[in-house]
Amino acid sequence: MRLHIPPVAFLGDGRHVMFTSRHIYILAAALIHLMLGAYVTPVPARAGRVTQMIGSTLLVAAAVLLMAAFVYEPVAARGRTLVSALGLFALFGGAIIHVLAALLSRPAEPTPSVEADL
Repeated sequence: MRLHIPPVAFLGDGRHVMFTSRHIYILAAALIHLMLGAYVTPVPARAGRVTQMIGSTLLVAAAVLLMAAFVYEPVAARGRTLVSALGLFALFGGAIIHVLAALLSRPAEPTPSVEADL
């Protein structure tokens, strides 16, 4: 953003906010990738691995879309377009799919038996 001509600090409020908000979207995508890299382990079941792959694919697509929105939307002087909206939806969907894959892969906890208490 330092190399932008004119400097981003001298842009109007609307364009400055667009650059800043799109920058935060990219940061959110990067942080989700960092968290997944630190905590996610492949699920042993094939269905769980496929679910994780779908979530990861959505997250990579989200990062690409959000970077494209960062370049395209402020220059085009347009508000939110389909590019950033799809990027945000893909980011949310990919994160939720990873959470579901983790929850579904956990072993079931044994339920307490009534007979054991007697």
